[in-house]
Amino acid sequence: MRMTKLLLLLSILGAVLWILFSPASAQELNPTQSGSATGSQAAPRIPGQNPNGMHIYIRAGLKTHPPGLHDYPQFLADWSKILTEHGAVVDGSLHAPSTAELEHTDVLVIYKGDSGFMTDSEKTALEGFIKRGGGIVSVHDALCGPDPAYFATLVGGAKKHGEVNYTWGADIPYTIVDKSSPIMEGMSGVTIFDEAFFSMTWAKDPAIHVLATTVIPGTSSAGAHKGEVVPQIWTYEHTLPAGAPARAFVWMQGHTYATFANPQIQAMLLRGIAWAAKKSVNELVDYKLPAPKVP
Repeated sequence: MRMTKLLLLLSILGAVLWILFSPASAQELNPTQSGSATGSQAAPRIPGQNPNGMHIYIRAGLKTHPPGLHDYPQFLADWSKILTEHGAVVDGSLHAPSTAELEHTDVLVIYKGDSGFMTDSEKTALEGFIKRGGGIVSVHDALCGPDPAYFATLVGGAKKHGEVNYTWGADIPYTIVDKSSPIMEGMSGVTIFDEAFFSMTWAKDPAIHVLATTVIPGTSSAGAHKGEVVPQIWTYEHTLPAGAPARAFVWMQGHTYATFANPQIQAMLLRGIAWAAKKSVNELVDYKLPAPKVP
């Protein structure tokens, strides 16, 4: 009887040792080993995120103005949530994105002043992104920099850093030039308290497609430019040398951060982002969050 129990115990012990030290079990105990199923698993899905949505990268920056103005970090926080809720896959940062960060991006949204200042590597990454057909959305003073002629080739228009080419805060009434554009749906008769730009450098071949203009108000900084009619919202379709066709959508307001909460402005931005990404223009606007699953 004792011999039988001893043999049974030895049999069980042998089975345990075989399980622990077999090659398959060793791999399970070390999930970081190359080829491990556990080590190659993706991170858990973000609740509410649409994994099949367009990929958007938000390029923001540190805050540069008094409270309520040019709040780039708040835009990154707020719009990463807004765009996710509208069916996009969102990434972003307070620095210029690298080539790797733009690799799977459909559209780059820039809300960061003086984005025309770029290092050689930043310029290479941006041009490579555009050459493969990536879209750009430029908001407010993102199109400002040291070489507006160059930046205009990327987004259609730009302004030079250091020049007085802005109105300060004032009522900015829009005149919708292209009322048939789906991007401008619901934008008739809109006036916002913000800032407008003038003395722009424009791309010529191809030229921009103007969606809306404003009359430059007579602020102290406007000077002799008071009364000029200047495009403030436009689209731009172009092709860089050896590249694929690309799109840019530009909205030159956003000086006053509260403007982003305007429902008409928000819908216009969502449509402009989708258009620049070469998606259905209403993809973000019409997206509905799936109903939560009931346990």
